[in-house]
Amino acid sequence: MPPPDYPAEVRARLEADAREVIARYPDTRSALLPLLHLVQAEEGYVSRTGVRFCAELLELTTAEVTAVSTFYSMYRRKSSGEYQVGVCTNTLCAVMGGDAIFEELQRHLGIGNDETTGDGKVTLQHIECNAACDYAPVVMVNWEFFDNQTPDSARRLVDDLRAGRPVRPTRGAPLCTFRETARMLAGFPDTRPGAVEATGGAGPATLVGLRLAKGETAPGRIVSPREGGISPCEGGEGEE
Repeated sequence: MPPPDYPAEVRARLEADAREVIARYPDTRSALLPLLHLVQAEEGYVSRTGVRFCAELLELTTAEVTAVSTFYSMYRRKSSGEYQVGVCTNTLCAVMGGDAIFEELQRHLGIGNDETTGDGKVTLQHIECNAACDYAPVVMVNWEFFDNQTPDSARRLVDDLRAGRPVRPTRGAPLCTFRETARMLAGFPDTRPGAVEATGGAGPATLVGLRLAKGETAPGRIVSPREGGISPCEGGEGEE
């Protein structure tokens, strides 16, 4: 069966926003990614109705729109939580504690990967890379960074989100809901007072390499050999 259309007033509002997005591109097909964010901002995920809406405005088939929306993990395929909590489990974050954080959140929330708590507040996801290895292990909430996490701090984070207590990212703009984030990704400005100014720049850990490239010296560290290992002065090549 074909998907239902949006209610008339919702359709009119979305279409006005969509026309504004489409006008930014010389080729209308290029507007597909932001339009998918736009319909996601409406329902919290890309529904069949949202796919149909994008296809009609861009003169594409629903198969073409579906192929794009299912390729990118940023587009949700089912109704999900107000806060998308993503735990990086890629190599560096994993060895620094990301796997332990993800396991603890699954146990604490009683849900698995890509599942949502019963109150509709939190959807838990493991993410391959948050592009923040210098602050590993990293958790993201609606794409905002929470750096240097531990199982305990991550547990407190999701408890605060579910309780409605104020939560502030380690860096970047103040936290907002997933739907509000999706609307910004569609290309509409963040109108919250001071939100844009709060984004800031790169943090100290990110700038270490730049300082070294400029010839600045980093503080030295004493690294002890692992227990049972071979010290740098022992076991050299050619020794009996």
